[in-house]
Amino acid sequence: MSRRRPRGDVGRRRPACNGPDEEPGFAPRYDRAMADTRVETRIERDSMGEMEVPAEALYGASTQRAVLNFPISGQRFPRRFIRAQALIKKAAAEVNAELGVLDMDRAAAISAAAQAVADGEYDEHFPIDVYQTGSGTSTNTNFNEVIANLATQRLGDGTRVHPNDDVNRCQSSNDTIPTAIQLAAAMAIEEDLLPGLERLRGALAAKAEEFMPIVKTGRTHLQDATPIRLGQEFQGYAGQLKESLRRARQARDELLSVPLGGTAVGTGINAHPDFARRTVERLAQLTGLPVRETDNHFHAQASLDAVVAAHGALRTIALSLWKVASDIRLMGMGPRAGIAELALPETQPGSSIMPGKVNPVIVESLMMVVARVLGNDATVSFCQTGSFLELNVMMPMAGIALLESITLLATSSVNFAQRAVEGLQATERGPQLVEQGLMLATAFAPIIGYDETAKMAKEALRSGRTIRELAREKGFSEEELDRIMDPAKLTQPGLEAGAGGGG
Repeated sequence: MSRRRPRGDVGRRRPACNGPDEEPGFAPRYDRAMADTRVETRIERDSMGEMEVPAEALYGASTQRAVLNFPISGQRFPRRFIRAQALIKKAAAEVNAELGVLDMDRAAAISAAAQAVADGEYDEHFPIDVYQTGSGTSTNTNFNEVIANLATQRLGDGTRVHPNDDVNRCQSSNDTIPTAIQLAAAMAIEEDLLPGLERLRGALAAKAEEFMPIVKTGRTHLQDATPIRLGQEFQGYAGQLKESLRRARQARDELLSVPLGGTAVGTGINAHPDFARRTVERLAQLTGLPVRETDNHFHAQASLDAVVAAHGALRTIALSLWKVASDIRLMGMGPRAGIAELALPETQPGSSIMPGKVNPVIVESLMMVVARVLGNDATVSFCQTGSFLELNVMMPMAGIALLESITLLATSSVNFAQRAVEGLQATERGPQLVEQGLMLATAFAPIIGYDETAKMAKEALRSGRTIRELAREKGFSEEELDRIMDPAKLTQPGLEAGAGGGG
């Protein structure tokens, strides 16, 4: 849980004046305390001078400037990112102490403060809009200020922990922000997406086994084709999820090569030579993931290649889910005037005017998630255009889009498995349609040839008779017809179904 803690006597307090004129209701909710009401404030200073800051805020002047500069959306960085960036600050402080570039007491206080931030105790003190400086400098500064003030409180002896000199030692926004984005996304894939996809894969595999005895009409081009087992269709869906899991792991691994240590432009200026390697090793310990330092800091900081590649995998996963969900929705179309080979679980009333109507709302929810992920993929791809010379300046937006896509795919996969797939039931409709299928004629092609078989199929369609009836007129016995047209055999590879026939 987030909580507020008093800052103590940091700066003098006085009533705040209202903020600049703004359109009513436009100011983000976190700024309304400053803009619309009179609240207690204190004076903080940064390199640009004095700034009024809410008295109880743990951040300082630079963060408040960003709050006022970016009243755009009210959307902040999510909890996952806050955790990742705080872990970076924790690991950096501990390594800096070991390297002798930071006082042990200060480092211990910073580490403890950063851990509290990582644990979610101070989320309300990170108010900056995601539509901000493209390097994420405002957010990095926000972290430095909050952690510095918490560490100062923890020391309690009048020693001041400095946001830049201490908390940001050996770091830059230009390497910590992309590292936090990649680390947060990798953790989200590991902790949320992979379990979500596995839940759905398992549900589809279980249905494949359950439905394997059921033979139905296959369809290609949305037209009748040769028979297929319903379980074989679900085998295909489970296979798509198996591949989605592989792609998600690849995306995670892509993100685990991080740019931390490059500082401003990739050269590592103002950082100890061993800082990056040792800090990354500590991050691996803290997260349980094989985080590794990039072997090319100039590349890692100057582009969003890792993020773009990872989201490309998410795009493919999303489209796989689209295929599975749309097929299930199509086979559930009905219940009287459609295919109706599947009965989807009834989750809620489907119409305010048609009593008894039930819609495939879980599928529709998933499909909207897919649409959002595809939009995010376009956003992430376009954010790559913010890469100029030594830095990308659209990192916050790329990070938000990446994290949102992971979360949406993870939660919707579990929801689809739980509220749709696991409750699916096969109807009698599929097996009933097999005997009427025109493409049963395919079994006769090895016996009477393609052209004669095509004539038989067209005659069956024109006359309304079945393939069995027409084949019987051609002289096939019932025993031969049972063998040639055995639906179960027609779902297997080989020529066995049509071998040895007469007529």
